[in-house]
Amino acid sequence: MSLDLNQEFDPRHGWPVPVEEGIVRVTAPNAGPMTFHGTNSYLVGQDRLLVVDPGPDDDAHLRALLSAIDGRPVDAILVTHTHLDHSALATRLSQTTSAPLAAQGPHRTARPLLDGEVNLLDAASDLAFTPDIVVPEGATIRLGETVLRGLHTPGHTGNHMAFALEETGILFSGDHVMAWATSVVAPPDGSMSDYMRSLDRLLERSDRRYLPGHGGPVENPAAFVRGLRAHRRMRESAVLEKVRAGLSTVPEMVAAIYHTTDRRLHGAAGLSVLAHLESLIERDLVQPEGPFGLTSRYRPA
Repeated sequence: MSLDLNQEFDPRHGWPVPVEEGIVRVTAPNAGPMTFHGTNSYLVGQDRLLVVDPGPDDDAHLRALLSAIDGRPVDAILVTHTHLDHSALATRLSQTTSAPLAAQGPHRTARPLLDGEVNLLDAASDLAFTPDIVVPEGATIRLGETVLRGLHTPGHTGNHMAFALEETGILFSGDHVMAWATSVVAPPDGSMSDYMRSLDRLLERSDRRYLPGHGGPVENPAAFVRGLRAHRRMRESAVLEKVRAGLSTVPEMVAAIYHTTDRRLHGAAGLSVLAHLESLIERDLVQPEGPFGLTSRYRPA
């Protein structure tokens, strides 16, 4: 099966775009293969505001956010996860607005690094970020006029958190679930096993709409998440099938499984294959020949 993704999106860089009553989106000008048209920052509220995901450390984006804030008090700046395209502007925006930073916690990998292992997404990680407010898993928090629930959704990163406006059925899903593409899951920064459990967690809920970190809203989110979960399971089955067929390296598997995918995305696809391999190793279905990593060989357990 193929996942029905929506590539239609007008970022309107630098302009506040209403997406719900009391919510506007400002998209940063950091378009790229991994960020689509740029990172979405959201302003929540009317007389007082929350900012969700301030975005990259970009002067133009800071000016656009401050223009949209228009002098209104900012009660908190929420960060879904600590990749630089989401959190790097947080400190400057906090200094300008005097708003505290709220998140699940500082950046961390999904598991400790193995001997000699390198975090492949280390350059994208915001290791300097420290929240002023640590949002506990499942906690309901009031920030000014707004009440949210924090949902720990690890997988893309160890500290990924979605924020739910439960009275309106809106979930800020960060990079966990997006309408335009599947999330990058790359060990040790992320974990496919964690990611799948986090999808199951969202399926226990009845949110009306997701507002993601990149691209347009996720409509009918329960059906979309079920499709996303099925897609990931299909990819995992394909990886296991290729290993059992004698393909032993990540590049061989990427070439076979992602032959219709834009080659610019094959690097990200390799990280996804590696994440599936790690999950299969955890369940004793695959075994690495030597250290676990992108350059290793794999065989059936």
